[in-house]
Parts: sequence; C-alpha cells; structure tokens
Amino acid sequence: MKVLIINPGSTSTKLAIYEDGKPVWMSGAHHPVSELNNFHVSAEQYEYRMDFIRKRLADSDIKVEFDAVMARGGLLKPLEGGVYLVNEKMKHDLRHAEMDHACNLGGLLADELARESHCPAFIADPVVVDELDEVARYTGIPSIRRKSVFHALNSKAVSRRYASTVGKPYEELDLIVAHIGGGISVSAHRHGRVIDVNNALDGEGPFSTERAGTLPSGQLVSLCFSGKYSQLQIMKMIHGRGGMTAYLGNNDMITISAEAEKGEEPYKTLLDAMIYTIAKQVGAMYVAMHGKVDAIILTGGIAHSTYCMDLLRQRIEFLAPVTVTPGENEIESLAYNAFGALKGEIEIKEYC
Repeated sequence: MKVLIINPGSTSTKLAIYEDGKPVWMSGAHHPVSELNNFHVSAEQYEYRMDFIRKRLADSDIKVEFDAVMARGGLLKPLEGGVYLVNEKMKHDLRHAEMDHACNLGGLLADELARESHCPAFIADPVVVDELDEVARYTGIPSIRRKSVFHALNSKAVSRRYASTVGKPYEELDLIVAHIGGGISVSAHRHGRVIDVNNALDGEGPFSTERAGTLPSGQLVSLCFSGKYSQLQIMKMIHGRGGMTAYLGNNDMITISAEAEKGEEPYKTLLDAMIYTIAKQVGAMYVAMHGKVDAIILTGGIAHSTYCMDLLRQRIEFLAPVTVTPGENEIESLAYNAFGALKGEIEIKEYC
C-alpha cells in the first residue's frame, strides 16, 4: 500500500510517501514570505500549494497513483478524534472555516489528488478534536464555555504507539499526554477519549516559549482596560509574544535550556517556573482521571531536551510511570493513521 501525506503549515508544505507503513520519500519547503504576502487569506493559496506539490512529485518522477492521500486536518467544527473521509460537507466547512489557517487546505488538496488516484482522501485528529466530559466545559461564566483546542494528532498517535508497546488497545488505557513545544497541551485520555485538556491556543494551562498560559483574571482585566494596549496587542501577549518570549525576548529553547543547565539567571528560574506549570497541569489531569493513570507520556519538540524532561520527571513520576517520545511527528502520525484505516485497524468516520 502506498500513501501520500500532505501537511500544510502556515509558512511550509511538507510531503511524504509511505509504502507499507515505511517512509520512501520526503519533501517540502518553507515558502518565501515575499510569495505568501501575495495572498490575503490562506484559502487563496490553494493553487499555489497545489502547484508546489505537483512540481515536487514531478521532479521526483512520481506518478499520482496512491492507495490513499492523508492530509493534516483543518479548523472544522468540534469533532471526535479519529480518521475521517474527506467528503463534500467537510470541503464546504474547510472553505468556510471560522478561523484562517493553511491547515484548512489539507483536506482540499488531498481530495483533488485522491480523485486522480481513484482512492480515498483522509484527515486525522485535527486540533479541534473535542471529546471533553460535560463537567470540563464549565467556567463559572455561563457565556464562556471551555474549548478543546490542542495537539490532538500527535497526542493520540503517541498514545496508540505506547499502547502497542504494552500490548493493549489504546481504548483500554488511561493516559496523560503532555505535548511540550511552542504551545503546551496536557490531555487526559480515558479509554481512547480525551476527557479534559487545556486550550493550548489562546490562554490556558502552562506558559510556554510563546504563550502566556493561565493568567490571574482580575489583573488581566485591569491590563485590558488600562488604555495602554489594543485588543490585538493583548492577544499577542497571550499568544505569540507571551511566556519565555515576554521575559527574554527569545523563544529558542535550545539556548534557554543550555543556559539554565549552567545555572545562568534568569534562564534557570524561568525554566523551573515553566516546568512547574506543566507539572501542575499534569496533576490536574491526574485528578480528572480519578488517580487511575497507566502512564504519563511526554512528547513535543522540547521533549528532546534531557535536562527539561529530567526536571519534569522529578515533579510527576510519583503519579505514574513516565515515558518520553520526543518530537511532533506530524507526518509519521498521519501515516500511522492512514495505514491503520486502510488495514481496518482504525475506524473510518463520516464527517457530518
């Protein structure tokens, strides 16, 4: 079986071909800002991205002949996790998504190439996966409901990989997954469903390299009405220029962790503080799971740092066994889901 993987990011398009579960071809590029500036919204980039994909395939003498095309999911309406067949309803919603991001192009690009191959087009576990328990949605203000926005693709993929290593179905395990990168999400997986997770996009949970995380509400309101900042500036403080960036003017975790390991300040204290907030979020998910947790999985880009993972282990390993699976692994995760669907090991769901 041969599968084409398409992962459109804000400034990049990553491609891969897997045969029988193994990568045989990788390609991709960061698109020049000068070219992307020609488009007002991501939807306008469809032909640009498709031309890029076709050229990369042609340059490698690869014919559009696949058993499936799997793409990164877009910002659709909230849905259960899993593999979804790209259908007309999904394409409509991707074209009219409330939030603008290049990932909305994934299912559309996959559909066109899949039609040429006479094969199915899929997406898997987009960031809008929503399986929250009802009690997890309440905030204390009726007009504000908690949203599920997190690193669903990687979090569920590493959970399934862990399940395979212990010889049990993902749907029979209770896991906590901490995805630690530019954004940080800590999710509680009860028998295959993410019953609670912090909103990793715009203002919940641990602070990270770029995001402020949970803030004291009263102080935030005072800041908003101080007259010093616009709404856009406040949002940038929360998402994009918060966290380590706000303190250090730097979001390079390689440098930050290296300086912290040497004991240099303020790096050491700030990194300790970030790890502390992650550990607290893991503790919150432990309570959400009634203290029944088979394993805690640490993943994401920062999981490559032994120093950071050792600090975090010290705070949480008394709760449950801790395993580390570094990296975001988006391409690999998409391939894993594609072959699981083709083999009948993962249910193919209908978007409606």
